[in-house]
Amino acid sequence: MSGPGAGFEYPPTEVSWTKRDALLFANTVGCTADELHFLYELDPNFAVFPTYPVILPFKKNEQEVIDFYGAQKAEKIPGVPDFDARRVVDGQRLVQFLKPLPTTSAGKKFEVRTKVLGVYDKGRPGSVVEIQQDLVDVGTSEIYSRAIGSSFYVAQGNWGGPKGPATENFPPPKGKKPDVEFEDQTTPQTPLLYRLNGDYNPLHAHPEPGKKMGFGGVIIHGLYSFNSACHGLLQRLGGSDPANIKEFQARFASPVRPGDKIVTSVWRTGEMKGEWEEIRFVVKVAGGKVCLSNGRALMKVVGEAKSKL
Repeated sequence: MSGPGAGFEYPPTEVSWTKRDALLFANTVGCTADELHFLYELDPNFAVFPTYPVILPFKKNEQEVIDFYGAQKAEKIPGVPDFDARRVVDGQRLVQFLKPLPTTSAGKKFEVRTKVLGVYDKGRPGSVVEIQQDLVDVGTSEIYSRAIGSSFYVAQGNWGGPKGPATENFPPPKGKKPDVEFEDQTTPQTPLLYRLNGDYNPLHAHPEPGKKMGFGGVIIHGLYSFNSACHGLLQRLGGSDPANIKEFQARFASPVRPGDKIVTSVWRTGEMKGEWEEIRFVVKVAGGKVCLSNGRALMKVVGEAKSKL
């Protein structure tokens, strides 16, 4: 790591969740009634959906609604400009699932530990801040998940910073039809429900911020599409078993509007990393643009997929 801001560590953020939080999250990302282990707290295999940690940096310890803009005014990253959190969107995200989350944080103390990997000046389009976030059990120092992600600060570039490295690409196999496809029909309520997990960015509830950013109105959380796609992959390839996914990543390519239908195309590559197969996927708005590109997961392919692949 080098360059302005690289290596800077934010103060640790204490986070917590309840069984009810886990149930709400599973409901808002598309888990279905035949997946009661995500939706019913008395199920003998009750589990937290694997991507739940992505919500914790927003939710923190809160059960109440959060002032999103106020909460974003964190410590300044040294050597870089103050960016405006009212004009920020997700860039890309990789989540590594290192240890299954307990169904509630009660009885333990968890922290999100955040480190800046780089701050990049993309000129007129804006600036990228890349960070690593570890979810850590303070008592044991065990890391339960690691997320490496970037935020794109719209039209906040040209400050003389480094351009940053080229992004590694994970395209789908050339000339091969998808092994699996699935759809998610969103509604005007989709972002209004998803935000209750703790991600209260007004961009996903009120038209005004989106108009100012050039989106024309409300857009759905990028992380909603991310989590929804992960659910579809786990349900169709991994038998809905959280133990069957090790990594999941995608680049946020274009916005999704409430009411859009999003279509995920999935390819098995046959490339194995130990017991894990590399999966590639692309998510598009039906009849429109790619909204999640560079889709990649490491999975054990079992269950429902066996009859289809």
